[in-house]
Amino acid sequence: MFATLARSAMLTMMLIGANSEASAQNIYPMAKAEILAGARFDFKVEFPGPANGFSVTINGKPAADVFGKPAEIIEREDGGTNTAFWIREASLAVPGAYTVEASAGNAKSSVTWTVFATPQPRRAKNVILFIGDGLSIAHRTAARILSKGISGGHYGGDLAIDDMPHMALVSTAGTDSIITDSANSMSAYTTGHKTCVNALAVYCAANASTSGHPKVETMAELVKRKTKMAVGIVTNTEIEDATPAAMVAHTRSRDDYNEIVRMYYDHKPDVILGGGSANFLAASDPDSKRRDEDDYIAKFKSDGYAFAATNAELSVEAAKPETKSLLGLFNRSNIDGALDRKFLKKGTVPRYPDQPDLTDEVKAALSVLSRHDNGFLLMVESGRIDKYSHSLDWERAVYDTIMLDDAVQIAKDFAGDRDDTLIIVVADHGHPVSLIGTYDDDQPGQLLRDKLMTYDKAKFPNYPGADKDGYPPNVDVSRRLAMVFAAYPDHCDTGKPHLAGENKPTVLGPDGKTYIANEDNCQPTATRKAGILPFTAEKGVHAGDDVILTAMGPGAEQFHGHMENTRVFRAIVTALSLGETAAK
Repeated sequence: MFATLARSAMLTMMLIGANSEASAQNIYPMAKAEILAGARFDFKVEFPGPANGFSVTINGKPAADVFGKPAEIIEREDGGTNTAFWIREASLAVPGAYTVEASAGNAKSSVTWTVFATPQPRRAKNVILFIGDGLSIAHRTAARILSKGISGGHYGGDLAIDDMPHMALVSTAGTDSIITDSANSMSAYTTGHKTCVNALAVYCAANASTSGHPKVETMAELVKRKTKMAVGIVTNTEIEDATPAAMVAHTRSRDDYNEIVRMYYDHKPDVILGGGSANFLAASDPDSKRRDEDDYIAKFKSDGYAFAATNAELSVEAAKPETKSLLGLFNRSNIDGALDRKFLKKGTVPRYPDQPDLTDEVKAALSVLSRHDNGFLLMVESGRIDKYSHSLDWERAVYDTIMLDDAVQIAKDFAGDRDDTLIIVVADHGHPVSLIGTYDDDQPGQLLRDKLMTYDKAKFPNYPGADKDGYPPNVDVSRRLAMVFAAYPDHCDTGKPHLAGENKPTVLGPDGKTYIANEDNCQPTATRKAGILPFTAEKGVHAGDDVILTAMGPGAEQFHGHMENTRVFRAIVTALSLGETAAK
């Protein structure tokens, strides 16, 4: 039947626009795609305008024959001028090289793919993927100094994220830019395919609807479809935010929070922990950001999920032997960072005094997921490292780096000597931040630059010793780390921690379109910095630098040297042996 339908589709294509011309075609997946054997993806070719007797072949055969599925031909797709060729939820079982050619009239486009299998048997029972969102080398170095101390040039110890036997440099560029965001960079980890800025697990085609672009199966979907593994998603940001959403969502716009909540419900990960309750609540609730009356907390509960809104409730629900599915939403927006929750009591802490630490969430997730006999895939994000770096608030970012490190140690303790758990720690992208010396208040002069000490004058900082969790109890000391950002809007740099709340470097200018320095920060001793970003930039931006990955456990030896971010996906699915192994 499929062969008959395929021939019919090819005949239809040959009859469309018999006398028209067409320019180059767009093919998805794009060139150099590495595709897991048996993984599902939407195959699409876009022909500009009516196509002149077009054909789509893979290794010289009609695409519909290769996929064993009929093609859908859409003229003037979404009311535009394109003719679209679709084969949805396609897959390729045979490893090897594939050449895709699409021709119409005198125009032809071609891409090559590599389809890879995975060896047997499965090596890892569990995979724990830690994402330090925006985590850069300077964050790690500063966290080590604050958490472990430094004297005579020697650190007092290593971080848990340092003390892992395998390491790699990971590149993060997407299909449309050398500078990525969390959506397309995390999608590379979860699908093995690169995409464009703001996109989650789709290729960015010409479709008008954000949900209409060609989809690529995520690793969470793969393990649910191909195994009986459990899935956990843990973050201290809104659960709908780009990094956690990339585990389950397919949309061209990472801001489709209401739709992303629906996708969570459709997928039903076994553990979902984070902030972002506003998009779960019915529109009539005063805390809701939904546009409908769907109450997704009630929906999850009706499907057997235990629910927690505070850390105390999280501990109780996770400890119950019968809890195998758990939803926890601990803030209307993002969960407050470690510095505010533990020490300064700023942000939304007065409204949400019992928010969990990332370590509390990881402990709960491991308790629940361990009740599933076939292992689990757990993604854990320390997401406010990125958000605080955007606001040029390095102390808060580094305290959340320490929190990430504590959570990794819990995972390492869980793995112990069992040798069945692959643990990966990696950033999705970096920030342009560097450690350049110390600010010393005892130095003469009134200006901040008078206090900046470099080279031999940059004495070791005098933070008090860290507590049992690795946090110095006070960041407002007389000799502090000088962490500086390289990309910023107009703002005033005080060189001191922002004790009253997260830094707000800019405010909206009189024109209502551009941003100007926040004069609250422009003290006489501060440095007024002329921005290097466009005047429309409110905060700092990401960097295109490679990021550090460290790993341990079965399959970790795959991480070494320099890697593309898509290879993180390949290493994980290889350790879990998720690829089909059909012979050529």
